Amino acid sequence: MDDKATADCACESNARAAARHSIPQGAPASRRDVLRIEKMDCPTEEALIRDNLSGLPGVASLEFNLIQRKLTVAHNLEDLAPVLAGLRSIGMDAVVDPPVAADEAEIARSSVSRKQWWLMGLAGASAALAEALAWVSGNEASPGVIALALLAVATGGFETYKKGWIALKNRNLNINALMSIAVTGAMIIGQWPEAAMVMFLFALAELIEVLSLDRARNAIHSLMAMAPETATVRRPDGAWAKVEAKGVSAGALVRVGPGERIPLDGEVVSGQSTVNQAPITGESMPVAKSAGDPLFAGTINETGSFEYRVTAAANQSTLARIIKAVEEAQGSRAPTQRFVDRFARIYTPAVFAVALLVGLVPPLAFGLPWMDWIYRALVLLVIACPCALVISTPVTIVSGLAAAARRGILIKGGAYLEAGYTLKALALDKTGTITQGKPVVTDIVPLKVESAEGLRLAAALAARSDHPASSAVSAYWNAQSGSAKLDEIDGFAAINGRGVKGRLGGRSLFLGNHRLVEELGICTPETEEALGKLEAEGKTTVVICDQSAPLLMIGVADTVRETTRQAIASLHALGVRTLMLTGDNANTARAIANAVGIDDARGDLLPEDKLNAIEDALAAHGAVGMAGDGVNDAPALARSTIGFAMGAAGTDTAIETSDVALMDDDLRKIPQFIRLSRRTHEILVQNIVLALGIKAIFFVLAFLGVATLWMAVFADMGASLIVVFNGLRLLHFESSPGADAKPSVAVYAPAGV
Repeated sequence: MDDKATADCACESNARAAARHSIPQGAPASRRDVLRIEKMDCPTEEALIRDNLSGLPGVASLEFNLIQRKLTVAHNLEDLAPVLAGLRSIGMDAVVDPPVAADEAEIARSSVSRKQWWLMGLAGASAALAEALAWVSGNEASPGVIALALLAVATGGFETYKKGWIALKNRNLNINALMSIAVTGAMIIGQWPEAAMVMFLFALAELIEVLSLDRARNAIHSLMAMAPETATVRRPDGAWAKVEAKGVSAGALVRVGPGERIPLDGEVVSGQSTVNQAPITGESMPVAKSAGDPLFAGTINETGSFEYRVTAAANQSTLARIIKAVEEAQGSRAPTQRFVDRFARIYTPAVFAVALLVGLVPPLAFGLPWMDWIYRALVLLVIACPCALVISTPVTIVSGLAAAARRGILIKGGAYLEAGYTLKALALDKTGTITQGKPVVTDIVPLKVESAEGLRLAAALAARSDHPASSAVSAYWNAQSGSAKLDEIDGFAAINGRGVKGRLGGRSLFLGNHRLVEELGICTPETEEALGKLEAEGKTTVVICDQSAPLLMIGVADTVRETTRQAIASLHALGVRTLMLTGDNANTARAIANAVGIDDARGDLLPEDKLNAIEDALAAHGAVGMAGDGVNDAPALARSTIGFAMGAAGTDTAIETSDVALMDDDLRKIPQFIRLSRRTHEILVQNIVLALGIKAIFFVLAFLGVATLWMAVFADMGASLIVVFNGLRLLHFESSPGADAKPSVAVYAPAGV
């Protein structure tokens, strides 16, 4: 995937619903309902449900989330009765709008019941006894062998036959239908012990696969357990009481002691402590907290005790939003998964047709033994369903999403996780991305007025602006003047990418950057010299002007984040070229780029210029990421292959609009993401090669008459388990050694856009 505007996933990326299967029904959908379907565990059930519901009038689209067993139906129906009836007709019961509590209960509950294990044990014992009795007696069709085989098939294969019959009624050749045909055929031709063992092995492999999927499912559900169920809340009478956290509303006062987990998002009111925020942001070191500092549900209070005011209910906390975002991401299909799904729809019918030809053509055309070639055809049926191929991709993607979330990297879909390995370049905003985003005034240079007068005029305009440099000017004025009252500005307006303007007592004033001074036509040699001096020192310059001349110049600087130099070095080690895009002047841009090791820097850029720079980078490199704050950089972030939002913890907009949200402000998470993406791609390729390779080998062995039914079952379900467990390895993904080491040198940086 070269960029976000290409390929068939473009519209799905923008809609955050890559798993959507549209079913044209005329009018657009007016309602969306979520169903939980307990028996929907794998693509076999998904295909059956899709085929059954796609013809229903009023159903506009279906979105499947297999890992969470959820189906979202977009429709124009008065109620869901036709949908629920359609699901019941194929043996699927659904719960409408499942509550969060159902998810929490599922964390500790296995999908395989004790009864199922007992039946499996009985099936295994019966199949083994049938094999032993047939070997001892030399008769595979004796009454005892037949009775034991039937018992094994009945106890181990009842669900398989039931699902197979439903699939056949709906003209769907899934693995249950194919296995039912194969086992029945084996019994018809007298292979009773083998039929029993095949059914047992298949059913056992199915149970193990369900358990492995539980592990992938619970990798996300376990996030919910991070926030405690109760909170110590202050009552109106002043007493403290433990209550259910989900019932606490915003504004309540909560107390947290040493070693306790923080139950809800909030802001410290009194007390101080250090908090381990790793569960949310992935930060390795505890963060000091005192009055006014934010807190996140699920993080751990380490030392002191404090009281804090709740800022969001349990279902609106940062943790809740992370869980929701990751669950939605699980429902999206990565490019590899879409390819696999398309391939599977062709592969299964094709192999089924080949199996029919193998069973009929040699006996009819060449007079070869019927039983021999029917048996070979049955072996082909067993390996006809591409379960291993289809199930491997969602498990791998979900494991990667979970591994990233645990490190404070929130990926909004499998398409982005998979596309990360293609990144050849990364563009970065400066303020708030490379730097701390908290500039301070360093220099005051009077030009036409005294310092105090110029600062007063600059502060009057700066107070109306939210730009970081303006905030620095306002803070400096307040500190110097004791927060003296400022003059009222009339006609205040922002000048995009340049600064702000307004009128004071009928006099037009401007506060802005080097470009603004030049465009006003008042950049004198004296001004140019002063600007050049400050910019050569790597500082941002802010100039207060009237219509005739610059009045006073202010130098502003910011500190580069501690982690920036290490992140840039890690990106270069991965072969990723770096580019800084800033609204600051070119001299300032080059100074900061040289200080942290960025390959290229471009200054004096308006938002549309940043967009053009991304277009140029895409043309040169094919796949380009963009890291920024998501506001001034929105066009560039949207156009990039992957947009990275900085410091998304607690920020609704960043979590909802970005492709990848970094929950703290650590740029080192971007090389971690790229490493994870590359590892994910490697495992996806491994799984595809394994699945198709094993199929190809047994396809040849079946033709040669070497493969047996139980060998085919081992090959088919064994391949499924191998690729599932291979995908689950991503849950334990670790970055390369030293990737998280902190640099020892802090860099002084400019404070522009």
